[in-house]
Amino acid sequence: MRRTIALAVLAASSVALAGCGMLPGQQGGGGEERQSQAVSDKQATPAPKEAQEQQTAPAQQDQVIAGREAKVGAGGTFGKARVEITALKRQGRTVSLNWTVTATDGKVNVHNGLGTAALDFTVSGVSLIDPVNAKRYRVARNGTGEDAECVCSGTQGQFLEEGQASTLYAVFAAPPADVTKVNVEMPMFGVFTDVPIS
Repeated sequence: MRRTIALAVLAASSVALAGCGMLPGQQGGGGEERQSQAVSDKQATPAPKEAQEQQTAPAQQDQVIAGREAKVGAGGTFGKARVEITALKRQGRTVSLNWTVTATDGKVNVHNGLGTAALDFTVSGVSLIDPVNAKRYRVARNGTGEDAECVCSGTQGQFLEEGQASTLYAVFAAPPADVTKVNVEMPMFGVFTDVPIS
């Protein structure tokens, strides 16, 4: 009986992985030059809204794997915030980064501090740095060109009062499978070194 149940679970897992395009034995890899193609291929088939939300906002873990407090500000307003990275998880050919920003003293502007441009109200400025292969991985985009949106959190209107927190995420192309730690660079908060990939 136990063997039958185990085989049924194994078969269901294989079908689920095959449906996601991730078969056992496939390895992560690729650099930033391949991330747009991987994300474009993934999003070529429309999915229900609930499935899209689940895809673009990976589940959080409770364990903090890296953190720091920093003085941050914009427009003459400065406060202190604590950043806690809660997950850096490899999923096939992508890596999902999850973190929380908590205002610890004063008002903290997350609204436009983590993007790649002044009017980029996302966390697209966050990047992974692979020190082994001397590569930088930028946030994945859902296409090419100027209109390609990042596969990451939006931050518009996020001005955190003391004690308030914002949970954020970003998806990247995965470094090679033998890379187990990367540095995470965040505008306003600096570089977190040796963050483990799970």
